[in-house]
Amino acid sequence: MTRPASSALPARRTTGSGLVQGVIETPLGPLTALAGDDGLMGLWFHCQQHGPGTLDAPVDDAQRWIAQARRELALYFAGRLRVFEVALAPQGTPFQEAVWQRLRAIRCGDTISYGRIAREIGSPQASRAVGAAVGRNPISVIVPCHRVIGENGTLTGYAGGLPRKVALLDIEGAALGAGAHDEAQAVRL
Repeated sequence: MTRPASSALPARRTTGSGLVQGVIETPLGPLTALAGDDGLMGLWFHCQQHGPGTLDAPVDDAQRWIAQARRELALYFAGRLRVFEVALAPQGTPFQEAVWQRLRAIRCGDTISYGRIAREIGSPQASRAVGAAVGRNPISVIVPCHRVIGENGTLTGYAGGLPRKVALLDIEGAALGAGAHDEAQAVRL
C-alpha cells in the first residue's frame, strides 16, 4: 500500500533509496517504521508530535531493518534488551544529527538534561535548540529521546506523550522524581 507523501516533514527526512514502511506493535501502541537501504529512518507512535503524517512508501513488514527493529523492540519491552543494534539512518540537519548521535550514547536506565547535551556537543547556550532537535527525533524508543529530562529533573515533554515517556523510563528502571508519575497521569495516552 502506498500513501501520499507527508507535508509535515521536509522531503529529505522521508525520502531515500528502497523506502518501505511497516507497523510494529508494542505494549505502548503501534509504531510506524520507515526504512531504506541503509537502515531504519523513522519510528513513530500514532499521532506523535512531529510525526511524518502519511508516507509515500510501500508496506513491507518483512524488510530486514523493520524486522530487526521488531525483534529488538520485543526484547526491549520484555526487559531483555538494553542496547539496540539495528542499523539507523535518520536524516536531519547536521545539528539535529549531532544531538541524535549523542542520544544514542545515553545508557538504558540513565537520564540526561538538555543543557548537559548542549554542553557536551560544544554548544553550551543551545539547550533550547537541543530540545527542538530531541523533539524531532525521528526514531522513537531506539534513539532514546525519552531519557532526556529538564535540568531540575522534571519530565518536560515527549513527542509520544508523557505517559509513554514514564512507561519507557520505568521499563528501563530509571530513577524518576516523586512527581513524575503524577505529571504523566495528568496527560492521557
